[in-house]
Amino acid sequence: MNLFRVALAAAALTFTSASAALAQAPATTAATSGPLKIGYTSVEYVLSQMPESRQIESDLKAFSTQLENQLKSKYQEYQTKAEAYQKGGAAMAEAVRADKEKELTNLQQSIQEFQRSADQSLQQKQQTLLKPALDKLQKTIDVVAEENGYTYVLNSDGASPVLLHGPKEGDISDLVLKKMGVTPGAAPAAPKAAAPAAAPATPAASKTKTKTKK
Repeated sequence: MNLFRVALAAAALTFTSASAALAQAPATTAATSGPLKIGYTSVEYVLSQMPESRQIESDLKAFSTQLENQLKSKYQEYQTKAEAYQKGGAAMAEAVRADKEKELTNLQQSIQEFQRSADQSLQQKQQTLLKPALDKLQKTIDVVAEENGYTYVLNSDGASPVLLHGPKEGDISDLVLKKMGVTPGAAPAAPKAAAPAAAPATPAASKTKTKTKK
């Protein structure tokens, strides 16, 4: 699954959580204001059809590539110094050898910390890029629901979707797209982001050390 689909799935889950609360709300208010009418939509589908999706995917791919290149640079530095240590470690003075081992250990820790930080940064970037599109989607859903008399609108996405069954006429996804000026299914699919190369595994500390002579 590429980064963009992961981001869409995460956004869909956000909507699913909100929809779950609505789905459990008592229907007593509907009894007093009119018949209960429930619609549903696929947030992931609508987001993927919106013109903003192409730019979001491009920006997300560029940011991911930037993080990946930084990680590769750190790993290459580690490899270079580890190889130099392996070749000359036995001939080093005790103090120099200890200093080199400490440097390699610090580089390992730096790589691991960067990997954790990069994951968090990527998640934050996803949220930042998706927020304007999600805000636009929410406002459009509100308008479509009011215009078509829907009391609740649920999200049909997610591993555990709120919607378990519903008639086709209850699906307002295309109505939402048309309200935003998007022809459902007509827009060309956004280019798929190349799957990021797997982050290089951080070498075990034991591989960088030789036994010191007693």
